[in-house]
Amino acid sequence: MIDPETLAAGAYLDAGGVRTHYHEAGAGATILFIHGSGPGVTAWANWRLILPEAAAAAHVLAPDLLGFGYSARPDGATYGKDAWVDHLIDFLDAKGVSRCSVVGNSLGGALALALAVRRPDLVDRLVLMGATGVPFRLTAGLDAVWGYQPSVEAMRSLIADFFAYDASIATDDLVRLRYEASTQPGFQESYAAMFPAPRQRWVDALVTPAEQIRTIAAPTLLLHGRDDVVIPLATSLTLLDLLPNAELHVFGTCGHWVQIEKRAAFTRLVLDFLLP
Repeated sequence: MIDPETLAAGAYLDAGGVRTHYHEAGAGATILFIHGSGPGVTAWANWRLILPEAAAAAHVLAPDLLGFGYSARPDGATYGKDAWVDHLIDFLDAKGVSRCSVVGNSLGGALALALAVRRPDLVDRLVLMGATGVPFRLTAGLDAVWGYQPSVEAMRSLIADFFAYDASIATDDLVRLRYEASTQPGFQESYAAMFPAPRQRWVDALVTPAEQIRTIAAPTLLLHGRDDVVIPLATSLTLLDLLPNAELHVFGTCGHWVQIEKRAAFTRLVLDFLLP
């Protein structure tokens, strides 16, 4: 029986010297969920609607990445693809996981790709949702997300104008929740250090070279909102072309928050793919 409050609260462990906050539940095959890079993001904020159902069918792990959420922000830390992949590998080692499937959202998709290239022995199957990791021109939406300066109205604009297709999702309660998350002690300071302008360089820094992506043998499910204005659908079309064992599902009337706007279909597709 999964206790929702315990799952939401999470726990801590040492992962390669980094105090790491994470959520864990369930039994069986392991699924690692990697969150995206929105302001105030945590693993729970990203995956809270999915983890309880997924944990009823599998062993789920969802860490806060280095510098995000309630994981450590070491003095002098250098953030980027390699540091985050190192942290994920250290986290899996600390949990004794030798093989898992990986679900990556946006930034998390880029990290899932890089993890599959560096440590193919760790990765069974991949789900990449609105993923970065291939070249594209910085969008106004992503520039706004990475350039966020905390205010209630700025958060409302991010949710209504960029993250969601349906602006009515930006309720006062959700806006306040995400704004308050973004102003937790240390959250904005580390976030602002990750993606300073000019921001095209950070898109480019997350890229895994095409010749390396072609070597990924893991079966891969690509998911994307057709109307995503943060990460363009073209990125998933590129990945579909590069990955040798991939399939793509595109959601109409859906923005960047597929796991929220299309929660039921997203969950069904992901679990059917990962647990055939």
